[in-house]
Amino acid sequence: MDTISKITIITRREKFEALKDALQAIGITGMTITLVEGSGVQKASIRYYRGIREEVRLMPKIKVELIVCEVPVQAVIDTALKVLQTGEIGDGKIFVSEELRVVKIRTGDEGRAALVDAEE
Repeated sequence: MDTISKITIITRREKFEALKDALQAIGITGMTITLVEGSGVQKASIRYYRGIREEVRLMPKIKVELIVCEVPVQAVIDTALKVLQTGEIGDGKIFVSEELRVVKIRTGDEGRAALVDAEE
């Protein structure tokens, strides 16, 4: 059975369209997107709303989740770094894990077959 990896990318929301386009260019067609908030090294920022100073502790981010088995994981990482890396705090993180089992609910297909459409 092919290795199936889950790649989770948490980054700045404004970078999503560029990331999506770059991933599609290397063959990634499916992804799950979640709007999230969080903090890491970038603890807080100060902003003013209607003249009132407020400290924002949780920064708005986007979480992109991908399942890959044909596109090399390193290609996804390299592509994401090329698009997302600014060198500034808040660029985000990339997490990679191995998925033990994938089952397509509609057909019951497992593994790689669960990730592709039977009509392809």
